[in-house]
Amino acid sequence: MVTLIHTLADHSDDINYCAFSSSCLATCSLDKTIRVYSLEDFTELPYSPLKGHTYAVHCCCFSPSGHFLASCSTDGTSVVWDAGNGQMLAVLEQPSSSPVRICRFSPDSTCLVSGAADGSVVLWNVQSLKLYRSGNVKDGSLVACAFAPSGNFFVTGSSCGDLTLWDDKMRCLCNEKAHDLGVTCCDISSQPVSDGEHAFRYFQMASCGQDNQIKLWLILLADSSGVELKYKCSLHGHSAPVLACAFSHDGQMLVSGSVDKCVIIHETSTGNTLHTLSQHTRYVTACAFAPCSPLLATGSMDKTVNIWQFDLKQASAGNAVECKSKVAVEDWSEDDVSAWLCAQDLADFVGLFKRNNIDGKELLKLSKESLADELKIESLGLRSKVFQKIEALRMDTRAASVPVPDEFLCPITRELMKDPVIAADGYSYEREAMEKWITNKRRSSPMTNLPLPSLMLTPNRTLKMAISRWLETQQK
Repeated sequence: MVTLIHTLADHSDDINYCAFSSSCLATCSLDKTIRVYSLEDFTELPYSPLKGHTYAVHCCCFSPSGHFLASCSTDGTSVVWDAGNGQMLAVLEQPSSSPVRICRFSPDSTCLVSGAADGSVVLWNVQSLKLYRSGNVKDGSLVACAFAPSGNFFVTGSSCGDLTLWDDKMRCLCNEKAHDLGVTCCDISSQPVSDGEHAFRYFQMASCGQDNQIKLWLILLADSSGVELKYKCSLHGHSAPVLACAFSHDGQMLVSGSVDKCVIIHETSTGNTLHTLSQHTRYVTACAFAPCSPLLATGSMDKTVNIWQFDLKQASAGNAVECKSKVAVEDWSEDDVSAWLCAQDLADFVGLFKRNNIDGKELLKLSKESLADELKIESLGLRSKVFQKIEALRMDTRAASVPVPDEFLCPITRELMKDPVIAADGYSYEREAMEKWITNKRRSSPMTNLPLPSLMLTPNRTLKMAISRWLETQQK
């Protein structure tokens, strides 16, 4: 179930974009302002609205670290703000002075991409607030951008319908005609997937267009051949151009907003429509999932932003954070720590930890004494609860620090095998993965791509015993 819990109506013109951090929601508008709200009660922060652009603000986004907020405008600039106090840190002028349509931080918060109406794309160094690299798409205006979770490439979408993939040195990796009438938006899921046809991990991407379509793509980073962009399927439901889309943080849902005034929430694994929300009275231009709470924001040309809450079970908030934990804990940002707190039923401590700049490294250093003396958690019971969660995280981190021998990983899923079997190609696979491979009428080897002389699967008991012994050593 999805419930409308709040409507923000402070902007005086069309909403163009909305973005979440772990504790705030930012919205921007044709009225030249950015407004920032607390997620605790949806009250506007004291420094809001942010005023600095001289024309319409097209996009806004928080850095994954939670320290910065960026915005871009028709005035040809991207502005970087301090997310804590609203101070303007820098005005980044697009070299061509062309209207800037889209901006996006890299996953490690070190870079900011800005894309403009003349097709120029600029990579800014956030630390120095200077231009790092720049480039241009072949044709059209840049209107969409998304980073891969790994940070080593990003994708841009243009009004001529192309999707272009760039590496972090601004080299063009590939270009694909995606939507005949022009791309309007795109997003990349933060969770890698396997399409079942290759022994590789893919990133899943969504693109939307003026052609009323939502397309799902799989992006594979190949070793020497660059990047493969593979069309997966289309999601249906909208009867007009689709203007906004966003993945949930566990990758299981995709939300889209359209000229047909509807918001549709899709299940990415099946393509089914989970919910259709039709409360907006004009075009839906923005949508975003919160990273560590079961919230969805949708913005419209009706000048409002609606806040929706998911049923906690359906939202899979815990799963989202569990997936985040696959990143080494010591590399967690402050937002990752906030997401972990929410998943551990410790959401009341998010503000305290952010005020003390607790990232992954600092989290692992916390002791009972520092929880009391430095963070001032007075209740012994609460201190004990927080410390127990941190101690469990330390144990998980120590276990994860020991690499799994490659021969124990299934070539299809790249996960530790529980029931290994030997196929006719001589390789061992997880039984369920290989059976699924064969069920899909594939008669070739996942490893060699050569025809399989037989579909017989033989239990690999020796390997299963070796995996069991290895697991026992990790538990000591």
